[in-house]
Parts: sequence; structure tokens; C-alpha cells
Amino acid sequence: MEAVRYTQRICSDQQQIEDFLLSSRIGILALTGESFPYAVPVNYIWHKNAIYFHGMGSGKKNVLLAQNPPVCFTIYAEHGTVIDPVPCHADTAYMSVMIFGKAEKLIDFAESAVIMQKMIDKYMPNYYSQPLTGNLMEKYKSSLDGNGVGIYRIQADIVTAKENAVNPQNIF
Repeated sequence: MEAVRYTQRICSDQQQIEDFLLSSRIGILALTGESFPYAVPVNYIWHKNAIYFHGMGSGKKNVLLAQNPPVCFTIYAEHGTVIDPVPCHADTAYMSVMIFGKAEKLIDFAESAVIMQKMIDKYMPNYYSQPLTGNLMEKYKSSLDGNGVGIYRIQADIVTAKENAVNPQNIF
């Protein structure tokens, strides 16, 4: 794995990276496809140095992850175009984090319940009055495919972060 070559953009502030991973809502899961690379946006949580995401218990994503679990997960935020008097010097203000690791499907229903509860807490805080249980996760079956939810963990083997932090007055 190559290091970030544009060293001026490296973000090494671990608290900033942690806050970014906790607050962002969508990440792009990049997998090795059958004929082409396959990248799909997913909701996620960052928990204990790992990315967790979920989806139907069947489908292309599940098949590809079973065949080839090494993945890249990218989270980014674009803040605007950086103005400059020289047109070729115009740039983009952004923050991005890339996480490299292997996706592993969770099989423990109690752990799955904890992760799905954290998902609910992130995306729908205070909406449901009862917490999820391992028993519910074990018994739940989708009406679309008859399978339980597929929950995956990507343990962060490598994390890179880049940013172009710009004064808001210089953003178009």
C-alpha cells in the first residue's frame, strides 16, 4: 500500500479523524467485482476502530464480500471550490478518510443487536422506545429475500486521511 503522496494534505489529527468518522453519515464501500470494480454507498457506524455497515442478507454485495473480503471504505466531505486569481490554481476544500481492511460478516446475534442499535441511535435517535435484542436479530427475516440482515465489520488495518482546510472566505 502506497503512502499518501501529497503530503501537504495529510491529516494526522487523530481527534479530527475520529470526529469525522463519527459524524459522517455515508461511506463508499469499494469491492473487487466480477468483471469491474464495484463501489456502493452505505450507511455506517465507526465503533472500536472498525466500520460497520448492513444490508439485505443476499445480493451482489454479499456475494462479492464472500468471494473477496479485502475492501476499501471511503468517507468524504466536500466543502466547496477554493478560489484563486489563477484559474489553474482553483481547488477543492475537503476532508476524506480511507480505511483498508477485510470485511467480515457478523454471526453473533448479540453483537449484531449492539451494532444495529448503534445504527438506529445514529440515524434515528430516540425514535424507537425498545432496544434491539439478539433474539430479535436471530428471528428477523426480510420479506424480500427471506434472509436475516447482513451486518459486516471492517477492522481498520490501514487508515489514511487527507484534507484541504481553507478559510471559508476563500471558498466559492
